[in-house]
Amino acid sequence: MKLSQTTLIDALWVFLIGLTLFSAYMAERSTPSFTSIAIMAAVLAIKGRIIVDHFMELRHANKVLRTLMRLYFYVIPTLIILVYLYPEQIAKWTALS
Repeated sequence: MKLSQTTLIDALWVFLIGLTLFSAYMAERSTPSFTSIAIMAAVLAIKGRIIVDHFMELRHANKVLRTLMRLYFYVIPTLIILVYLYPEQIAKWTALS
């Protein structure tokens, strides 16, 4: 069965709401650990990819633009994990003095 574009967008919207509620639940209930941070980063990447491809309609856009937008949602979660793993080193690198 092929979904219409409207049905697909509605289903993705409900999925995004579910991921957002899951993220809020994890933020309130879990203690910061590598596993919880990695899960939250993965959720961020998934949500970003869905938004870029379907809601910003960049799935069929210029390849360079699409790639740059997609990369954003892979780089930011990676940086979040690196900040969790190496907070002192990153603080040294980014200090103003």
